[in-house]
Amino acid sequence: MSLFSKLLGFGAKKSPWILHYNAGSCNGCDIEILACLAPKYDIERFGAINKGNPKQSDILLVTGPVTKRSRERVVELYAQMPEPKVVVAVGSCTSTGGVFRGMYNVEDGLDRYIPVDVYVPGCASHPEQIIDGVAQAIEILSSKSKKFESAKQLMRKVEPNRPVDRTKIVMKIGEES
Repeated sequence: MSLFSKLLGFGAKKSPWILHYNAGSCNGCDIEILACLAPKYDIERFGAINKGNPKQSDILLVTGPVTKRSRERVVELYAQMPEPKVVVAVGSCTSTGGVFRGMYNVEDGLDRYIPVDVYVPGCASHPEQIIDGVAQAIEILSSKSKKFESAKQLMRKVEPNRPVDRTKIVMKIGEES
């Protein structure tokens, strides 16, 4: 089974939403991401839709070097995204700082602040590479979804018409994993 057929099968089950964040790039990678959304490459055929709300997104797509000003925003966006979530670092600037590495306002890489699942190399990354990175992210999201959706048994039965203390239930579930 090819990667393309796997993606189409997964896209039928769930359509991941992408949140794109520019951490301060030269816009080279951003232009390539816009090319991915254009009809020539059409990343939406995999079911991935570019959205602007972190609370509805599954995949965080970050471009540009992480600056001291943008690192708080990236961490905040990551925290607002629901589980399971996948982070894709597009371009060498996001991964290591790229050509901006060593500058007074640029951090070394995105993985110092949030866990990165997929690295897309290049300066600027080609649309084919970005689509391959999103395809890998969709596979990782699928495996994380299976782990996340595994049924967890509550410690006690809930009686009807009785208030439930959810804090104790959450702590007990958290202790299991």
